Amino acid sequence: MNPVLASILVMAGGFVAVWWLLRRAYIDRVVGERLADAARLDEKAADQPDEAPRRPFRHPLQRHYWVAPVFGVTCCFVLALVASVPWVLAIALGSLAGMLGWQLEAVLAARRVRLLEQQLADALDMMIAAVKSGSSLLNAIGSAQQQANQPLRAELDFLAGRVRLGDEPADALSDLAERVPLESFELFTQAMAVNWSVGGQLSATLASIARTVRDRIELTRRMHSMTMQSRLSIISVMAVTYFLGALMWRNDPERMGGFLRSLIGQWAVAVAVVLQGVGVIWISLISRPRF
Repeated sequence: MNPVLASILVMAGGFVAVWWLLRRAYIDRVVGERLADAARLDEKAADQPDEAPRRPFRHPLQRHYWVAPVFGVTCCFVLALVASVPWVLAIALGSLAGMLGWQLEAVLAARRVRLLEQQLADALDMMIAAVKSGSSLLNAIGSAQQQANQPLRAELDFLAGRVRLGDEPADALSDLAERVPLESFELFTQAMAVNWSVGGQLSATLASIARTVRDRIELTRRMHSMTMQSRLSIISVMAVTYFLGALMWRNDPERMGGFLRSLIGQWAVAVAVVLQGVGVIWISLISRPRF
């Protein structure tokens, strides 16, 4: 065998062996840390005095419906009073701005829903690892709560605090399902309530819930990517409309200005602008996933 090739194979084998040893050491360290965290949670639950859990101040799925009308009215008055735009066009453009603001708020709300479901799937993985290591269900929730991010962390903290104070687990889980009205959270709370009452193989149940939640997330992402084409087509049509208007203004500003100063032209442009907003909302409603 070629000495160079032999040396390369030896070096590659050495790198693989070092990588395997380092990975085994990392896994052992992570398992040890999780067991230590579970033990600390047991000691903390036994030693700490009972304190009333604090309900999360902010609702995890809070909607801000007032943003869209306020933004639309503000744009209307700014265009009419500051930019001296005719009131008919200012009201139409303000209505369009309000519709777009409503769509933006809906997109942000859907993003919070996806974030919560992703955090729930990650928390379920942490709970499965804690249960398999020998922790109780309450300590598994506490371990997932320590590793979770907001807003799920506050909800799990409140849930664990209520159970430690002696509240019925079914009531605490029902309250969580009411605060986060998502099907994935309803499935999680119902399965947890049943297991808390009658027992069973918890790790298999949590694994099934986590798989279902991740399947829902994957399906939502696929449907979002499939409906993106219709949304982009609407945006492109709107952009072409305003581009043609700007081009006509540049080529013949006197005639375009006269058209916009006339009552018929103002109403025609206003109706077109409002119909654009209606089209955006219509496409958003028919392309929203429902399952």
